[in-house]
Amino acid sequence: MSVVRSLPRTADGVLDHVRLVDPVARRVARDVAVVIRDGRIAGVESAGTDAAPELPRTDLGGMYVMPGLINMHTHFSLSLPGEAGARLEAMGPGELSLYMADGARRALLNGVTTVRCVAEKGHLDFALRRAIEAGEVLGPRILTAGRALACTGGHGHASDDTVECDGPVGFAQGVRSQVKAGADLIKLMISGGIAGEHEQISTAQLTREEMAAAIETAHAWGRKVTAHAGPAPVIADAVRLGIDCIEHGYQLTEEVTRLMAKRGTALVPTLVVTHAEEFFAEFGVPEWMRKRSAQAAVRHLESYRLALAAGVEVLLGSDMPPFWPFEGTTAVVRELEHMHAGGLDAWGVLRAATDGPARWLGLEGQVGSVAVGAHADLIAMPDDPSVSPSALRELTTVIAGGVVVRDERGDR
Repeated sequence: MSVVRSLPRTADGVLDHVRLVDPVARRVARDVAVVIRDGRIAGVESAGTDAAPELPRTDLGGMYVMPGLINMHTHFSLSLPGEAGARLEAMGPGELSLYMADGARRALLNGVTTVRCVAEKGHLDFALRRAIEAGEVLGPRILTAGRALACTGGHGHASDDTVECDGPVGFAQGVRSQVKAGADLIKLMISGGIAGEHEQISTAQLTREEMAAAIETAHAWGRKVTAHAGPAPVIADAVRLGIDCIEHGYQLTEEVTRLMAKRGTALVPTLVVTHAEEFFAEFGVPEWMRKRSAQAAVRHLESYRLALAAGVEVLLGSDMPPFWPFEGTTAVVRELEHMHAGGLDAWGVLRAATDGPARWLGLEGQVGSVAVGAHADLIAMPDDPSVSPSALRELTTVIAGGVVVRDERGDR
């Protein structure tokens, strides 16, 4: 009698005849073999040699192989104003858990091998992470903020992916509540945004004292802090208080981007959220939100370019589900294309999707890398992504911990 076991989390093997794309070294090693042992990269050899002859070999026939993508702004339980959002809000924990598990599976199969969740409903992200780690569910490596912290009535308050806090003591307690639940980082809602009907992007929502309490408490517990933020004055205060990352940054200025660069504050620009008409139509988003997004688009792109010019480190984050079919590709690839079109060279885009996020997450050399010792989280495609990130539109193969989870190479 055979026994059905959990999904394999690691594997051994050799990927032969590979063009290995290294975003850190900014080079492509041609016609090599990648040796994988126990789910990690054990070596890179010349193709066709008899290195590790005891291991199974997969001939990739000259495909370009790079580290799996790391999406730094993920919501597997995302609900927006409108019809689809109302359906999600009506789901019970069981139904929502299944919905999130399907999203995690689809994210991985579309090349996202690590995610940073920045507000999920009901702490179901922790259960999802445990299920993935146990091999019960297929999905990416998850690092999560748990529930985001907002002021009473603040951005995102209407859903239980946020916790309403008030005053310095309230925000310190909010941080501790997420750390207690198992959060890897803390997310603050420090201003209004696109999805809040009774606010503007420019609406400041936390006092300086509240931000200071949250950041100081999180850092004392060894957790970095990121913030949903739009207006420059609020962002400047947060940066001076030691915030580690800014999400969106819709209304940045030269002064604030220089300050961010000086302090080492990263930016996850999520450019796709102000270029998302097709997604909003599919989600049944109300007209007021569509207009707000469209009106913010030009300023948003200008802010991103100011950040690049100042030397701010930018990191990949899609906000909308990374796997979502969107404008002929997925949301995460479309975000990379926007980052490229906005002025970041192709190698920079690849680093923003791999090594940069890994360093921010404290996983340098573990993920987002093709270095020996890194997890064998790899993706393959026929064209060179170091020329254009649009090569990712033709993604054929996804490997997580050495396990091939998707392979659509056909007869190649």
